[in-house]
Amino acid sequence: MKKRRSGAPLLFLLLLVLLLFSELTIQQQQPLSSPAEFAALLGLRSSLGIRSREWPIKADPCSSWQGVKCENGSVAGINISGFRRTRVGRENPQFSVDALPNFTLLTSFNASSFFLPGQIPNWFGQRLGSLQVLDLRSCGIIGIVPPSLGNLTNLTSLYLADNRLNGSIPSSFASLKNLSTLDISSNSLSGLIPLGIGNLSGLQHLNLSGNKLSGSLPGQLGDLGNLVNLDLSFNDLSGPVPSNFRGLRSLQRMLLGNNLLSGPLPDDLFSNISQLQVVVLRNNSFSGSVPGLLWSVPGLVLLDISSNNFTDLLPDTGSNHTAAVLNISQNMFYGNLTQLLKGFSLIDLSENYFEGKIPDLAGTNLSLGNNCLQNASDQRTVGECTSFYAEKGLVFDNFGQPPETGKKSNRKLIILVGVLGGLGLVAFLFLALLFICIRKRGSTNQRAVVAGPASASGTPLPSGTSVDFSNIGDAYTYQQLLQATNEFNDSNLIKHGHSGDLFRGILDGGIPVVIKKVDLRSIRKEVYPVELDFFSKVSHGRFVPFLGHCLESENEKFLVYKYMPNEDLASSLFRKTSSEDDTLQSLDWIKRLKIAVGAAEGLSYLHHECLPPLVHRDVQASSILLDDKYEVRLGSLSEVSAQGDTHQSRISRLLRLQQSMEQGTSDSSTANCAYDVYCFGKVLLELVTGKLGLSASSDAEMKEWLEKTLPHINIYDKELVTKIVDPLLIVDEDLLEEVWAMAIVARSCLNPKPSRRPPMRYVLKALENPLKIVREDNTGSARLRTTSSRGSWNAALFGSWRHSSSDVAVIPASSAAKVEGTSSFKQSATTGSQGSNHNGSSSHRRHSKEIFPEPSDVQDVERHDQE
Repeated sequence: MKKRRSGAPLLFLLLLVLLLFSELTIQQQQPLSSPAEFAALLGLRSSLGIRSREWPIKADPCSSWQGVKCENGSVAGINISGFRRTRVGRENPQFSVDALPNFTLLTSFNASSFFLPGQIPNWFGQRLGSLQVLDLRSCGIIGIVPPSLGNLTNLTSLYLADNRLNGSIPSSFASLKNLSTLDISSNSLSGLIPLGIGNLSGLQHLNLSGNKLSGSLPGQLGDLGNLVNLDLSFNDLSGPVPSNFRGLRSLQRMLLGNNLLSGPLPDDLFSNISQLQVVVLRNNSFSGSVPGLLWSVPGLVLLDISSNNFTDLLPDTGSNHTAAVLNISQNMFYGNLTQLLKGFSLIDLSENYFEGKIPDLAGTNLSLGNNCLQNASDQRTVGECTSFYAEKGLVFDNFGQPPETGKKSNRKLIILVGVLGGLGLVAFLFLALLFICIRKRGSTNQRAVVAGPASASGTPLPSGTSVDFSNIGDAYTYQQLLQATNEFNDSNLIKHGHSGDLFRGILDGGIPVVIKKVDLRSIRKEVYPVELDFFSKVSHGRFVPFLGHCLESENEKFLVYKYMPNEDLASSLFRKTSSEDDTLQSLDWIKRLKIAVGAAEGLSYLHHECLPPLVHRDVQASSILLDDKYEVRLGSLSEVSAQGDTHQSRISRLLRLQQSMEQGTSDSSTANCAYDVYCFGKVLLELVTGKLGLSASSDAEMKEWLEKTLPHINIYDKELVTKIVDPLLIVDEDLLEEVWAMAIVARSCLNPKPSRRPPMRYVLKALENPLKIVREDNTGSARLRTTSSRGSWNAALFGSWRHSSSDVAVIPASSAAKVEGTSSFKQSATTGSQGSNHNGSSSHRRHSKEIFPEPSDVQDVERHDQE
């Protein structure tokens, strides 16, 4: 009897729960009861151009309209994220949401990835007081952030990322006491970080990255004890990290990279931050020692402090990390490698001053170049290492060799010089004889056999001797360049490039030019000879026209190029319609495809028409220059290197020796064509998505972005790609197929395994004929017929995915595998031609599954997601 009594209350509670659930379900299914709200929805449907398939006019909005959420018969949430406008709506898109204030109980409005050109209305913060979530990411919004948004005190999440916002962050945001997430990343905001943000005690996610914010880091941010994610990267923030940041006890991700931050890190910075998983401080000017606690944070998965001025010894104790990534390259760390490294799976220690033996780090991907280590290739010279250690009052171990002094050392040096001199003379005579033989046989060769292509006349360019730079282009006087640039006035400054400052100028006769000012006191001395060497050997229409130079000064060199009216791709992708209007005009798809083909032609020429293949090494949107007709002229040529080169010295670049066919395909270093292909894949995604700065983003940011983006690129589903297409880009159904095809090509280029990326000549063919990638030819339709078979180039472009389409795309490591790149490629007779080359195959167009196979498990997952 007791058991029956104890079971009765349980049964009663179960019935009560069922009744409550039933009542809640009935409430949620209640139809829209307010005629005013229904009229407001119809107005919103009309003003935004929402299609009937999403919002059918004859159905009840609460039960049948996609993205409309109702509570008690009233509209509580509107989600139009990723919707496509009607044809009429696409012709005249506007930020027209005047109907929103009619929804008095509206708590959520999500329009992310829905094109809303224009400014955020000021009334948003005055008439939408019930809002808790406002998501306007990737909407093409311009103008300032209205200070009135600070009145939305119920907001818990505010997303304004990936727009064209300018001005400053409103100080009124300090009133958003309930805010948990604030994301204003990837805009053009400037000024200081408002101090009041430090008062938002409930804030968990703060992302202000990718703007132009300046000034110091406010110590008040350290009061955000609940903050989990802090991303301030890619700004112009300066000064030290405040010691108050140790108050960020819940922090898991600290991203401060690519700023102007400096000084030592506070010793106790990580004393209370024990939950850190990601720390990125790269590309700043931090100095001093690394706080010891940072090395031992137990949950760390990524520590990137590269490209700073840290100088320290590695701790002796090992860490507990098992799959962590460590990048401390381009600093001034020194001493021996310790047991600490055994806790990491991927390590980059390059460009430091480590000495001694390399420990056994089985299963670890390790980069050690440009150090002072024993039994390792690509290390610094004895002089560099000795000088560095001497400045610290230490003795360098001389790569494990005992130091030699006195007469014995001098005698060995004399013998060594004599032997090397004799060998050098023999080598010179041999190479001279080889050169004469090759010149005699040159008429039968279609490709040059030196580090550069054949000249316009078909005669191989001379090599093996010093290049007389005075004969390359015109020689200008310093006075001419001063006059052309108004004494290098800041008003003529285009940008501070990594190889020199670029200035606009007008030469005598009204010729517009761009002048690169190379200051040898702050820039590597081999920068300008590399470019001059390149232009002495390469003449091709896809590279920026080189006009001349001024080499008079010992400390400053000047290179003069033809001015490109449309600047570079980064500047041309979006432009203001007028100086008075902030409205942005998007580069249309036809031009985007033309630019992609042109850039691929230039890279294909470097990879497949030069022997050894030349690697650009700086492929990004800012390197793709555009003339008045949007024809591509590749720039940023100061990093060009022969495939297989490691760190080219000035001597090796000036005295480029004759190389044999076998030596032209080295796979031993970072200069690899597969790296260019990867970077070009990022450019293609930038053209598809309109995400500015993508091709120049950091490795960690790129990986994170690709994880979100690549799932929307699928050979089986064209509609998926519409969720990542640039919202400013207006395309019809036919053009959408080309966009889809370019996205597919981009994903293939971004394969994490270098050996499985397609050679650039195949990428070029795919872009010249994008519809061949996505259309089938198993019908009699004339519009689907093609004149050349897919054959081998399709297999090379897509075959790699059958093994690795589920891999996470990451930036290629320095030890990239050798890629195909030595066979010849016949360039199209017409620049940007839509024709294709025959492969000698007569196979018919196959079904997309045969052309573009993917692992069955990936297919199943993607198809399940679509259902």
